[in-house]
Amino acid sequence: MKILAAIAGVILIITMLEDSFETIVLPRRVSRRFRLSRFFYASTWLLWSSIARKIRPGNRREFYLSIYGPASLIVLLVFWAAVLVIGFALLQWGLSSPLNVPEKLVNFGTYLYMSGTTFFTLGLGDVVPTLGLDRFLTVAEAGLGFLFLALIIGYVPVIYQAFSRREINISLLDARAGSPSCATELLRRSYRDRKIDELIQFMREWERWSAELLESHLSYPVLTYYRSQHERQSWLAALTTILDTCALLIVGFEDISAPTIRFTFAIARHAAVDLAQIYGTPPIIPKLSRLSHEDFGKMHDALAEVGLELRLGEDAEQHLYEIRRSYEPFVNSLADHLLVNLPPWIHATKTVDDWQTSAWDHFAEWSPEKLDEITHIIIDHRKKIPVRHSHTHTHSDQTVEQHSDDDRQEASSG
Repeated sequence: MKILAAIAGVILIITMLEDSFETIVLPRRVSRRFRLSRFFYASTWLLWSSIARKIRPGNRREFYLSIYGPASLIVLLVFWAAVLVIGFALLQWGLSSPLNVPEKLVNFGTYLYMSGTTFFTLGLGDVVPTLGLDRFLTVAEAGLGFLFLALIIGYVPVIYQAFSRREINISLLDARAGSPSCATELLRRSYRDRKIDELIQFMREWERWSAELLESHLSYPVLTYYRSQHERQSWLAALTTILDTCALLIVGFEDISAPTIRFTFAIARHAAVDLAQIYGTPPIIPKLSRLSHEDFGKMHDALAEVGLELRLGEDAEQHLYEIRRSYEPFVNSLADHLLVNLPPWIHATKTVDDWQTSAWDHFAEWSPEKLDEITHIIIDHRKKIPVRHSHTHTHSDQTVEQHSDDDRQEASSG
C-alpha cells in the first residue's frame, strides 16, 4: 500500500511540474492532445458557461462571465500547489520516513502538514525528518516551492501586461468604429477627410495587434477568457471588425489601392483559425448570415455617402461572400464558445459610442449629438458630404475672407 502511495506521489509531482512548466515557462503551444491545464479549463468553462447560458443576456451575464478569467487563473495556481504538497506527502509517507514530532502518533496528516510547511517555506521546525534521504526530499521540496512561488509572482504580471496591451487598441477602436464596432462605420469615419493613408497606417497597427493577440493567447490561453472592461467591446469583436474591414478593402473601392491590407487580413485570419483550433471548436456556419442582401444594400449606400464606391459592381457582393467564408465560420465558433456577440456589418439604428456616455450625462448640458459635432463624426445626409466642410474649414474660410478684405482696402487706398 505504501509503495503504491510513493509511486502515486512521484507521478503527481512529475505531472504538476510538467504541466506548470509547459503553461508558464515554455514559450510555445504544446500540441499534445491531453494536458492537465487544458482539461482544467475545458471542464471548468463548460460548467461556468452552462450557468451563464441560463442568464438573460445583459450586464448581469457579462459580469458573471468576467469573473471566470481571473478566478480560473487563481484556482489553477492553487491547484498546482495543493497537488504538489499532496504528492510530496504521499512520497514521504510511502517511504515511511521517520519524523521527529512533538506527539507520538504519526499518520498521513503529519506528513501532509510537514509537506505544506516545507513547500511554502514556513520554517516552523516542529516536524522534521531524521534520515538523510528524507532530509534531501525536504530540502528539494523547499527549493521547488520557492521556485514555484517566484514563477507565479512573475507569471501574473505578464498576464495582466498582455491583457492591457490588448485592450488599448480595442479602446481606440471605439471612437473610430462605433459601439459595437463595425466595418462600415470604421470606413465611413476614417474616410471623411479623404485621407486613405491614415486608414492604411491604422490597419498596419492592427496587423501588429493581431500578431500579438495570436502569440499571447496561444502562450497564455487564460487571456481568451478575460473580458474587456467596457460594454459592447471584446477582443473577438475587434478582431472580426478588422477582418470585415480588410474584406471590404480587398474587394476594393474606386480610386483606392491598398495591397498591404492583405497582410493584415492574413495575420488576423491566422489568429482566428488557430485560436478556434486550440479549443477544438469546429467551424460554424449559422443559419442567419451576418450580412444579408438587404444589409449589403444598406452598407453600399452608407459607404457611397462618403464617396466610397465598391468595385466589381453587382459582383461585389458575391466576391465579398467568398472572402467572408474563409474566416466567419471560425469567429462564429469562438463566439459560440466564449458567449461573445459578433459585431454587425452595419448598425441597424444610430448608436451612441461608449465614450459619449457616462453616469453624469443625465445631468449635463451636452448631448451625444453635440459630442459628435465636436469630433466631426456626424455625416450630413442632406449634402451627402462629410461635416468637415462646415466645421473643420470654418476658421480657414474666415481667414481667407479677412485677407481678401485687407487686399481690397489696400487697393482702394492705393
